[in-house]
Amino acid sequence: MRDKIVAGNWKMNLNFEDAIQLGTNLNAWVADNQPDAQVIISPSSIYLQVLLEAVDEQYVKVASQDISAHDKGAYTGDISGEQLDSIGLDFAIIGHSERREYQGETDAIIAEKLKQAFKNQINPIFCIGEKLEEREAEQHFEVVKSQLLNALKSQNIEDLSRLIIAYEPVWAIGTGKTASPEQAQEIHAYIRKVLNDEFGVEVANETSILYGGSVNAQNANDIFSQPDIDGGLVGGASLKYEDFIQIIAACK
Repeated sequence: MRDKIVAGNWKMNLNFEDAIQLGTNLNAWVADNQPDAQVIISPSSIYLQVLLEAVDEQYVKVASQDISAHDKGAYTGDISGEQLDSIGLDFAIIGHSERREYQGETDAIIAEKLKQAFKNQINPIFCIGEKLEEREAEQHFEVVKSQLLNALKSQNIEDLSRLIIAYEPVWAIGTGKTASPEQAQEIHAYIRKVLNDEFGVEVANETSILYGGSVNAQNANDIFSQPDIDGGLVGGASLKYEDFIQIIAACK
């Protein structure tokens, strides 16, 4: 059975005290309520170590927002997979649309980052998704397939058991717009079909695919009820404790 997952991408938000408070509050809620979904939080890198110590990993996991494409060396500002693994981190977001746009990350770079994650026993939350103009031109299936295969074709198939995919329609991130549950299900099912065609039925059936486009407390139930949607990668709503726990509870 595929894992149900709700991951909060905190992006470049929260000061130190607020980050620790939110993490510990979430940990206490998960411990008390035992939701069906695995809960992951992804704070800024400077908080990773402290939050790993502040939460209990049986309740809340911690993810990096990125990982270097390189093993080690003169790459100022990068954090390697080995470094992340050495502090006990198990998850990393890779290929988020904001990094594709603002840091110029290509499919080739993302493929190397995935290799580093797999090499260092880190589970990647691999993000794919189309822009508004691509959706309007009805190119969304083509774009998603291209992003998927350009990054995964060079990986060892044995490593794909660690893979988590997050479909994030770029036009719905931070805009308040959301794909309808039917639109989201359609493309999640398509992603699973591509996985099946290229990597086999086991990979397709076992890979958790999360929806990542403006999930909130009001729409989470409808989105998570779709058969090929295994949870969410949540942005702004994950910064609000009351909203985020409602989203977690909706993932059953």
